[in-house]
Amino acid sequence: MHATLPYLVDTDFPQLQRRGVATLQVNLGYLCNQTCVHCHVNAGPNRSEVMDRETVDDLLAFMDAGAITTLDLTGGAPELNPHFRELVAAARARGIHVVDRCNLTVLEEADQAGLAEFLAEHQVEVVASLPCYQEANVDSQRGSGVFEASIRALQRLNRLGYGQGDGNRVLTLVYNPLGPNLPPDQNQLEAAYRQHLDRDFGIAFDRLFTIANMPIQRFGSMLISHGQFDEYMALLKDAHSDANLAGVMCRDLLSVDWRGYVYDCDFNQMLDLPMQDPSAERPHIRDLVGADLAGRPVVVRDHCYGCTAGQGSSCGGALAG
Repeated sequence: MHATLPYLVDTDFPQLQRRGVATLQVNLGYLCNQTCVHCHVNAGPNRSEVMDRETVDDLLAFMDAGAITTLDLTGGAPELNPHFRELVAAARARGIHVVDRCNLTVLEEADQAGLAEFLAEHQVEVVASLPCYQEANVDSQRGSGVFEASIRALQRLNRLGYGQGDGNRVLTLVYNPLGPNLPPDQNQLEAAYRQHLDRDFGIAFDRLFTIANMPIQRFGSMLISHGQFDEYMALLKDAHSDANLAGVMCRDLLSVDWRGYVYDCDFNQMLDLPMQDPSAERPHIRDLVGADLAGRPVVVRDHCYGCTAGQGSSCGGALAG
């Protein structure tokens, strides 16, 4: 796989500073039951990196000492971490909103019995990847049979009360482009998703996020292999909007990898660009318990244009519109 960081280092992206930390986004490991061509984590069934119990305890200590309002769990498939359910239950007991970034098919894994019911019981927001409402497009990106399994999982979540307007069981779908293009208008695409999923499968959901593909890891390597990297970067830079800088996720979010090391965002984590800290070259979450991170500079490189192009893109979808 081609390394993408050397293509991103010489950057003119605007400097940013943190406002603080409201969201703790945690990568529980790179183990996944899928292998997707757009995956910026390079996750898959053969990855063995998963967060251990000691690091989970470090996360809880950080939450106890700070003002975290949201715990955002990602991977890989975060549910495959053996401590996933324990961490979710502990965060919910502390009154923290929990987001599970779910690939949907994990709900059908034989060793994940009762997972959907667990999420509903603990009022976990499910942010579910569904890159299209058409089978051929989904399977081409995520693997044969993924679309059908995803539809079954969504119908199961609907039966458990997700997607029905209940603020305690929010179902959010995520779209990302199939290739080196910017996402379309989020509101218009959401309307199309609603029409097709309701008409064809009787599926309801609460909202749709559109997220741009980042030119890093597996997707970035594919761009390099196809000779499209420079063209895609030019697309992102030409579509940059200063108005999106106020809403980028790195200003209020802290990203933690499976070992407990800390980054300004999930994308920096995948590029191995640690958060700047005066006390450590590579800060660990246990070193930041009780720390005030407001005003600290955010580490930026050229991939950051992926968050400010067009409508803007973050883990919470479009930033404008």
